[in-house]
Amino acid sequence: MKENDVVLKTITKLVVFILLTFGFYVFFAGHNNPGGGFIGGLIFSSAFILMFLAFNVSDVLESLPIDFKALMGIGSLMSVITAIAPTFFGQPFLSQYDATIAIPLFGSIHVTTVTAFELGILLSVVGVIVTVMLALSGEQT
Repeated sequence: MKENDVVLKTITKLVVFILLTFGFYVFFAGHNNPGGGFIGGLIFSSAFILMFLAFNVSDVLESLPIDFKALMGIGSLMSVITAIAPTFFGQPFLSQYDATIAIPLFGSIHVTTVTAFELGILLSVVGVIVTVMLALSGEQT
């Protein structure tokens, strides 16, 4: 890559912001619409990979306080715990629970355990994809 890729670096900053915003939307819309943790994780991964392509990989890894290998484990553990936890209460595997919480400024918010499961999937996908791409590129993570 050239030493002075100002246009690439500037556009990358904008596109990464758009990708991360769209990834959040797809993740949260996935409960009732197409999307969810897997597709959101792929979008988040593409944002990280774009940063690695536009900037120096070691600089990006230094500026991001993320250990992608640990992210794989945390995400997998989160998904497994969320899936197995209902069995300890006599419910079937992967049962979901939901509640409505009243927050003074925001009104009522519907929360569910599916979101925690999908977050685990998202973290696992991001960890796996970025770790594989860094390993293929020859970078140490």
